[in-house]
Amino acid sequence: MGEKITVPAVRARKGGAKLTMVTAYDYPSAKIADAAGIDMILVGDSAANVVHGFDDTLAIGLDTMVLHTAAVARAETSCLVIGDMPWMSYHLSQEDTVRNAGRLIQEGGAEAVKLEGGRKRIPMIEAIIDAEIPVMGHIGLTPQSVNAMGGYKVQGRALEDARELIDDAKALAHAGVFGLVLEGVPDAVADMVTKEISVPTVGIGAGPLTDGQVLVFHDVLGLTFGRNAKFVRQYADLKQAAIDGLSRYVADVQSGRFPSEQETYHMSDEVEKMLMEGEISEPLWPLSY
Repeated sequence: MGEKITVPAVRARKGGAKLTMVTAYDYPSAKIADAAGIDMILVGDSAANVVHGFDDTLAIGLDTMVLHTAAVARAETSCLVIGDMPWMSYHLSQEDTVRNAGRLIQEGGAEAVKLEGGRKRIPMIEAIIDAEIPVMGHIGLTPQSVNAMGGYKVQGRALEDARELIDDAKALAHAGVFGLVLEGVPDAVADMVTKEISVPTVGIGAGPLTDGQVLVFHDVLGLTFGRNAKFVRQYADLKQAAIDGLSRYVADVQSGRFPSEQETYHMSDEVEKMLMEGEISEPLWPLSY
């Protein structure tokens, strides 16, 4: 475990060394991310897709997100742990929003929260920050808005849409977010946003000119089923490695090669000898209760 990454440390990386972030949803994935030198772990609502098999992120609730966040936090990594606020956890009232963000901190062990949306989310963001909970913003392709957007479509291609995104980014930075995820936007728009705001931008499908990058753990390591998005680069094929390993296990069990002598426990030599020589005539366990 290296030096602990904090919210001020992330802010200080604006325009400096690129920030790295991946999603993680449990203790082992958090440990792996930490060992690899990742700066930030997002306990993302994408757990709905890659862990629970839902078609979108709308199906996952706050209780489940708290559970995943707590599992990640127990890994005690040097990464900054950010809990994703799921759909309908910050859409009703400021009081509910602060309470829900607080659960991710108090019960989940997160050190910050992330929520989606532009200027219309500012009252909620300000309320959370007033409760001394750091907030990361998220604009562009916001998966919780999939139905309103009519699917997972790149945002900001038209000039007016690009201006809206830049205005949203400025407003969120002014409201006090410590960082901003830019998802599914043209590289030129991401570049303009990054230059216009004083907090770091973290891109996913936003080109190389942001202050950092984020990808889904399972996408990076080849643990997904189905087609990946264009912006994903797969760095390992753990799915095939896992299939190969389990296939060998099946073959060894069926052939009798597993367990072998080295994986088998024995009684003491003295007792085994007594059994072999018939010196123990009574059964070792009661035949009835």
